[in-house]
Amino acid sequence: MARPVKLRYIAELPSANSFRPMGIPANLLQTVRLSLEEIEAIRLKDLEGLEQEECAERMHISRPTFHRVLGLGRKKLADALVNGKAIQVEGGNFGLPQQRFRCNNDGHEWNVPFEILASRLPLSCPVCSSVNIQPTPLPPFGWGRGRGRGFRGGRRW
Repeated sequence: MARPVKLRYIAELPSANSFRPMGIPANLLQTVRLSLEEIEAIRLKDLEGLEQEECAERMHISRPTFHRVLGLGRKKLADALVNGKAIQVEGGNFGLPQQRFRCNNDGHEWNVPFEILASRLPLSCPVCSSVNIQPTPLPPFGWGRGRGRGFRGGRRW
């Protein structure tokens, strides 16, 4: 039996989920798909300039796993830039730092940190202890609803 894949922590969803080169008709474009954890690895290492060990800690993964995720993301990014391909950011196996929830009984809203969601503890309203709760939509432009902490595969989040 295969070991379950550990969620990779991402600080936030990117503000845009696709990019395409100008001057190439859409029907002729090939697409490269980057997962959200690959974007986060590139952001932490290349944009923030952090060391791999700190990047891995922030994503709650091992340093070798971070290195693999970063390398794959950089390779896909280079392929898109050099070969004039569109970039689509979607899917992956990730968790957000916090997820906002709403109680359907009393209307109370609160944030649940990533660590609690990742440990799969039962969730209930902190005010009335009701289990009749639901996640609230995330605010960034252009993103649909996911399934809780995110999900695997190339499916759109």
